[in-house]
Amino acid sequence: MNSTDFIVVRNDLPQGKIIETQLPDGAALPADALLVKVVSFAFTANNITYAVIGEQLKYWNLFPAPQGYGIIPVWGFGEVIASKHPNVAAGETLFGYFPMATHLVIEAADVTKRGLRDAAAHRQEVSPVYNVYSRVSDDPTYAGRQGDYRALMLPLFMLSFMVDDFLAENEFYGARRVMLSSASSKTAFGLAHLLHKRPGVRVVGLTSKGNVDFVKSLGCYDEVVTYDHVTALPQGEPTAYVDMAGNSALRETLHRHLGVQMVHSLRVGLTHRASDADEPVLPGAKPVWFFAPDQIRKRAREWGPGGVDRRFGAAWAELVPHLPDWIRVVERRGVHAVREAYLDTLQGRVPPDQGLILSLAE
Repeated sequence: MNSTDFIVVRNDLPQGKIIETQLPDGAALPADALLVKVVSFAFTANNITYAVIGEQLKYWNLFPAPQGYGIIPVWGFGEVIASKHPNVAAGETLFGYFPMATHLVIEAADVTKRGLRDAAAHRQEVSPVYNVYSRVSDDPTYAGRQGDYRALMLPLFMLSFMVDDFLAENEFYGARRVMLSSASSKTAFGLAHLLHKRPGVRVVGLTSKGNVDFVKSLGCYDEVVTYDHVTALPQGEPTAYVDMAGNSALRETLHRHLGVQMVHSLRVGLTHRASDADEPVLPGAKPVWFFAPDQIRKRAREWGPGGVDRRFGAAWAELVPHLPDWIRVVERRGVHAVREAYLDTLQGRVPPDQGLILSLAE
């Protein structure tokens, strides 16, 4: 049996191609291994961020590819089609981190009623959260359109949730205004939804002219400003900047405009793919990267067993009713459709209200 894989050139992301890789058949699987068919996966600008920082954060290690190439990780659903683990049956549905491929072999470990872990050696250098799969066959909240929304938003909203928690924990570093670049992105508006509930801070969305109407329609930004008007923002208000865009020129413009009133500058995403390797020292707070797994581990210790899940679950439940109004799910199948969707996302051509659910299988 072969898997169809979509691979990209690591240092030239627009260059991608389809390859076939050989898989063991069910009988030849190692002990405790699962052969999983990748049924569908979400693809968003966040997956581009995974690719851009794949070397730095070991994302390329998750799913091996030929030298110089990488397989971009995606969140989605898989069906177990063969199992050598005594407690996992063929036909089960798993939700988790998959390759842009049609199949994956998982070395199942730590199997419980709720989930399991891929113990493959090459996957152990990343945060454990990326190696965990939920067993969701009998969970209606992972079925149908609800499942699509989970694939599109759940991992991104965990990032939003942790940024919100981090800022609140630090009392927003004294900021009375929080600005989010790439305000139309799913991680940004998930964060804006949470921040909007916080007393004492105004939420400002920075976006392109073409996305203004969509960002305003979300109802979770107090103000929406286009990138070409950021220097018109009032300068006297302590401001925290959450950078989803990863645009060095924009970051420099904002820091120089606000000066010492830029009290915190958090780098989260790279939707614009416009970061310079060598950036000048900027006025105001030094820009720092936010890494969600660090905050998750910290809160897991402080909140105790199940504490993160309970709090996140409550926040997710409040978000879910908004998603049908905010996201229009678009399904695309087959190798040509996936390649096109990838390039559209890479070049910023996907409308902000669209959520791509993809499959390499025809």
